[in-house]
Amino acid sequence: MAEHNKLGKKGEQLAVDHLQQKGYAILQRNFRYQKSEVDIIAQKDEVVIAVEVKTRSTPEFGNPQDFVKPKQIQSLVKAMDHFMTENDLDQQVRFDIIAIIQNKLGTRIEHLEDAFYHF
Repeated sequence: MAEHNKLGKKGEQLAVDHLQQKGYAILQRNFRYQKSEVDIIAQKDEVVIAVEVKTRSTPEFGNPQDFVKPKQIQSLVKAMDHFMTENDLDQQVRFDIIAIIQNKLGTRIEHLEDAFYHF
């Protein structure tokens, strides 16, 4: 497995751990619909949350959350619509980003709730 893929998988696990520590239930990981993938689908209270995880080893080229582009947002919305329909869920959906910088200096995790409204 390529180094960037290993870093991505490690970041997803860090994100799951972070969410669980904050009281979120993990409903599914790596949900795929057509060409889209939702990294983590979680729930807290009555809200279903689609979480996009972006992990980088350095902020040198920009913050991890800056790499979520409009086309990816559209794909995530479409995938979540399918997930909600497939599972017969009628709840509020929120889209979050968990941005992780992990390197030899340590790990920084930033959880951006309702992240798509910040673009």
